[in-house]
Amino acid sequence: MVRKSDFRWQALLFITAVLACGIASAQTMYKYRGENGEWIFADRPPNGGLTVETRAVASSVARGEFTVTHNFTGDSVAVTARNSFHAPMEIELVLDSIVGVDYPDPDQELRWVVPARSESVLLDLAALGGSAVPSVQYRYSYLPGDPDLQPSGNTTYRAPFSLSMNFPVTQTYPDSISHRTRDSMYAVDLAMPVGTDIVAARNGVVFDVSSTNFEGGPDIDQYADLANLVRILHDDGTYAVYAHLNWNTIRVRPGDRVEAGQYIADSGNTGFSSGPHLHFAVQRNMGGRVDSLPVVFRGSGGSRVTPYSGSSLAAHP
Repeated sequence: MVRKSDFRWQALLFITAVLACGIASAQTMYKYRGENGEWIFADRPPNGGLTVETRAVASSVARGEFTVTHNFTGDSVAVTARNSFHAPMEIELVLDSIVGVDYPDPDQELRWVVPARSESVLLDLAALGGSAVPSVQYRYSYLPGDPDLQPSGNTTYRAPFSLSMNFPVTQTYPDSISHRTRDSMYAVDLAMPVGTDIVAARNGVVFDVSSTNFEGGPDIDQYADLANLVRILHDDGTYAVYAHLNWNTIRVRPGDRVEAGQYIADSGNTGFSSGPHLHFAVQRNMGGRVDSLPVVFRGSGGSRVTPYSGSSLAAHP
């Protein structure tokens, strides 16, 4: 990328998070039971005297964006990161080539945390004199969360569905089939019919939403990136992921503050999935990587419930 003829600044970008989608446009969804008791979702109300639930949804949601740009002022270059997510982002910058620029230690680790909804000048580099044309090649990657924040101790989570309901735990640590990476090791899969109300398990701020995918299946190469999801940042820097949500049922938007028990979406079967279920995980930025954390749910009478594969999880306040 050429900024000025006398200062060649080439940007080679490795983006490791999802970029922006379209702006939201409101529509109405009708949810009702079919003849066999199954949930039906439609953009038109049914005929007859059926009990119908209407929900305002969005056909698409504006997702966050994280960008790095540079600006040449004649004798220096400012490298600036802009974060439009409602969550802090950790960025790692890699300088692949430096020519004609005053930078004393090209081998040092370049990491910053850019606060939510802000921009930060990462580097301010002076161009050196001489015959060499200043040129810098760089790459960057970013992850959500501030690695310096410590998770709150003894935190319990509300089961992410309506009170008095219970669903089987089909997969969680240590009996994992597909949860084989650090970011999913302690994730909890709950089998449930498509259309089950999903609620927030903990207070927080919504910072990422994907709502327009409608396909799902067991082929990871084909469906891995097609799960509808909501990510909610907690006050201690951890965040929860609610995945495989049903198409166009998500009611929250980035920036919304939600409370535990608040309805956020309907469960579905989108993305890499062998059947209708909710994938729930609590994650933390560990500094250059994301780890999932063990989850303890609230049981009856204030008890603590650790999920395990084959058990049944019930929702309590």
